[in-house]
Amino acid sequence: MTTTVGAPTTFDLGPAKALSCRECGHEIPLAPEFACAECFGPLEVKYSFGDIRREDIEAGPKNIWRYRDLLPVPSDVDNYPNTEPGLTRLVKADRLAAALGVKSLWVKDDTGNPTHSFKDRVVAVALAAARQLGFRVLACPSTGNLANATAAAAARAGWESVVLIPSSLEKAKILTTAVYDGALIAVEGNYDDVNRLATELAAEHEDWAFVNVNVRPYYAEGSKTLAYEIAEQLGWRLPQQVVVPIASGAQLTKVDKGFRELGTLGLVEETPYRVFGAQATGCSPVSAAYKAGRDVVQPVRPDTIARSLAIGAPADGPYVLDVVNRTNGAIEDVSDEEVVEGIRLLARTEGIFTETAGGVTVATAKKLIETGKLDPEAETVLLITGDGLKTLDAIESKVGPRATVPPSADAVHKALGF
Repeated sequence: MTTTVGAPTTFDLGPAKALSCRECGHEIPLAPEFACAECFGPLEVKYSFGDIRREDIEAGPKNIWRYRDLLPVPSDVDNYPNTEPGLTRLVKADRLAAALGVKSLWVKDDTGNPTHSFKDRVVAVALAAARQLGFRVLACPSTGNLANATAAAAARAGWESVVLIPSSLEKAKILTTAVYDGALIAVEGNYDDVNRLATELAAEHEDWAFVNVNVRPYYAEGSKTLAYEIAEQLGWRLPQQVVVPIASGAQLTKVDKGFRELGTLGLVEETPYRVFGAQATGCSPVSAAYKAGRDVVQPVRPDTIARSLAIGAPADGPYVLDVVNRTNGAIEDVSDEEVVEGIRLLARTEGIFTETAGGVTVATAKKLIETGKLDPEAETVLLITGDGLKTLDAIESKVGPRATVPPSADAVHKALGF
């Protein structure tokens, strides 16, 4: 691997025209930068959108590239090998709605993505941008799902990959990253330790595109496609409420950004919606800040089975608080026991097996309803962001055969209580 980027001086990233600081508003040209040189605030993609019509989107590819005119990617993005994520199911969850006491409930089931989590969306956008910016190695620090998505996307593109994970990560997520045969490095420590190491390495290796570090502004925009799909699948309208799990917080803020963009562009009616955040109690710094009425998120040391959400110093935490407060939503957290019950509740009512992050979402929705914070009469969407096969250890002691019997009908009847 070399350490020199042969990047062009101008970049074709479609409607993306600049990077803008989320704190002071300072703008810079499109570049592999993630922090403002003026105030060190995070950078975000700024756009100049053209005329975008529903019928053009609907006629597009059956993946996230149908929204290419809303993303920081070139117009020919689907001409390059990629995992083609997106356009996952929006499931009308009537049985879960009845169990929770909600009138109208939908589940956005992102377990159907190529590596079975929403991270395929953000990595696909990061890869497209990284190619234009001159990178040739795809890298990331990860709590698991991002590791899978990055390794798979690099393999599909013919790129090398460098993936850093906490050494304590679930075995399933380690194996489902290692299978792509990239450079997988287990690091002693938690995700925040791994993230600091990735930032150091990104500064040393100029041709390594760390998707959630030095190309983070582009990467984060991929989460907007969740909002676009939800609106399109609802018949080009916005839901009244949405519950989103919080790790770094970027997904929640970008879902909100996606909804707002659709309204501004006239693709949907600008109806009010409320955004709710979900965390595991063992790693709930944003929930704690919300409940205390603070606008500063204090870092914590994670201790939860929901490892994909175990980011103790969430980069977008303050912006999550802004979105939730602006939309009159709320943030709640749930115990590990409630997480497991959330997984099982979704499975037995809707036949969807989610990982622990989805258990957090379902259990939090239940708690929000019980405490009167979420309106049971309002149309609600729950984001289920990863597959349960990734976190089998969370439920292995809770489920299993009802009985072990000899091969006879009488024995089966007896086990079933006939």
